[in-house]
Amino acid sequence: MNAAELAKRLPSIATVRALSRSFAVLDAILSPDGYAKYAFQSGWGDGAELASMDNGSGDEYSIVFTAVGAFIRGFDHESPMSPYGNEDYALWAGLVESVPDEFAGLLTEPAFCHEGMTEPFLAATVCLWRLNEDPAWRTGDIQFDDDGSGWMFDLLAKGTPEAYCDHARHYFEVPLAVADVRAVFEHRPLDEELVRRVNPSADLAALAGALDTIGYPYANGPA
Repeated sequence: MNAAELAKRLPSIATVRALSRSFAVLDAILSPDGYAKYAFQSGWGDGAELASMDNGSGDEYSIVFTAVGAFIRGFDHESPMSPYGNEDYALWAGLVESVPDEFAGLLTEPAFCHEGMTEPFLAATVCLWRLNEDPAWRTGDIQFDDDGSGWMFDLLAKGTPEAYCDHARHYFEVPLAVADVRAVFEHRPLDEELVRRVNPSADLAALAGALDTIGYPYANGPA
């Protein structure tokens, strides 16, 4: 699956946002040591929210949600589409040329860039976007190679509690009850009982800071 195929599978902006928040909450519960794979910042800046994935092995993605839509950047460090394959760190032809003006500033966002020989460059092998009025997600009109979309965004594309359970079993090596994961997917407020069912060593009070950053409701949390 490449980005053009992913664009056909991804749900609406609102659903991608809700799923991203759920992934971040569950990962936070399962990794109280701070090594979560998925994260979400509800107050990223200038009214924007940021969902992110970092597998700790050089692969990452960012999804920025703004008042006008959403922008997705993914970077698979082993992809033949990686800018590291070029001496000047040039992006794959067509990857970002069609990005609308509303998201142009994100192409030079420091958080998404790596240091080149003379200046920073966007670390990207995947790029999608969707304005609120767009009927579907969009990509550049490019000749695709293996861009990493197939594995990087598989969980988002599936978007089910069962898929997250598979992720937890492989990444955290723990079994989860589908009903508990579904409760988070439905954005039910977290309580101590649910947290302990997901991770017996986790503590709701200790998670409060992370949940506030994510913007997820919890018992005795902010109204």
